[in-house]
Amino acid sequence: MNRDIQRLNVRLAQAQPSATYRIMDRVAARRAEGAHIISLCAGEPDFDTPTHVCQAGIEAIQNGHTRYTQVAGVRALREAVAAKFRNENGLNVGWQDTIICNGGKQVIYNALAATLNQGDEVIVPAPYWVSYPEMVELCGGTSKILVCSSDDDFKLSPAALNDAINDNTRWLILNSPSNPTGAVYSQDELRGLAQVLLAHPHVLVLADDIYEHLLFDGQVFHTLAQVEPALAPRILTMNGVSKAYAMTGWRIGFATGPRWLLEAMEKLQGQQTSGASAISQQAAIAALTGPQDFIVRSRGVFAKRRDWVVAHLNDTPGLECLNPSGAFYAFASCAGLLGLTTPAGTLLNTDEDVALALLDEASVAVVQGSAFGLAPYIRIAYALDDDSLRRACEAIRQFCLSLSPGTIERLMVPRREDS
Repeated sequence: MNRDIQRLNVRLAQAQPSATYRIMDRVAARRAEGAHIISLCAGEPDFDTPTHVCQAGIEAIQNGHTRYTQVAGVRALREAVAAKFRNENGLNVGWQDTIICNGGKQVIYNALAATLNQGDEVIVPAPYWVSYPEMVELCGGTSKILVCSSDDDFKLSPAALNDAINDNTRWLILNSPSNPTGAVYSQDELRGLAQVLLAHPHVLVLADDIYEHLLFDGQVFHTLAQVEPALAPRILTMNGVSKAYAMTGWRIGFATGPRWLLEAMEKLQGQQTSGASAISQQAAIAALTGPQDFIVRSRGVFAKRRDWVVAHLNDTPGLECLNPSGAFYAFASCAGLLGLTTPAGTLLNTDEDVALALLDEASVAVVQGSAFGLAPYIRIAYALDDDSLRRACEAIRQFCLSLSPGTIERLMVPRREDS
């Protein structure tokens, strides 16, 4: 076959597939072979979607809500989204200031695709959600990665932000609570970042608040446009129903922001996917306007799981984990495991080596921290039932206890390149 016919868009050819999905594919392959794998890599709640939300979806089908909708979403859902932003986040917005997309990921992609041109830079604090840099590159921009260490609780400082901004800076992406670290920006920390941004009026901000309702220890959530209203005309505040209401497969994300940007995103979406599922939109209305007790119950369960998982990880040789303030991830340093050898003879040079060895030798799936822009760490999603979590953490502990120092010959083996 003529190789020219297989030529791809250069940006797509350079993009990397999601590391999370690569691990999930490997898990599926191992399970197909008969292996019993405990997966701690998927970022979705293990709870069923609330009953009244499912019923709304069923009724939507029965009542004929099975046709195309407006590209930006049905008005009833946009009104519910606007009310959510007003009542929960203190943002003075109406339904015309909202957009509904096919999941939160499309919100982000549409915003970047609608605004980025060659030479534009996007500041992405690391650790980051794996898709941020790839989306930036696919949309023609350049990611400017700012590493935020554990010494700073994995959070961006005003000084680092100020130093990174230049004339080419188009966006800052800010995710709180964070995937993968669970870090949460306080009101004062957001105010510090806001002061920097006020001095640079050409910079847009994408506030990814998808884990908003998963905060622990009595913390109160704050979003940047709420903390500094003067920045609201250049902030896209995105959210969705996937994490808060266990609706990952319903594919509904939403956002509010300046109308010029929302109109551009709607124009793009109209030529791309059109509107989100009519059935899912009706279910999302029920989620946002119906009983909210599910959020409280699930948050309590996640808090207990966090406490147990983090304590167990910190009691495991070679691992060290900060206590996350939100989301449902533990981001554990595995620096203490590097240079050691597994019972199967695998030398652990990198955090990817650790993740793959845990899968192959301990039957536990995690994602390497290097996929999120910071090594050597592993991300553990504790969105799993208690029994499976306990068995997984014990398997990780036994794996770490089984490691032995490598021989001189093995330690001289060149490091494998991260993929």
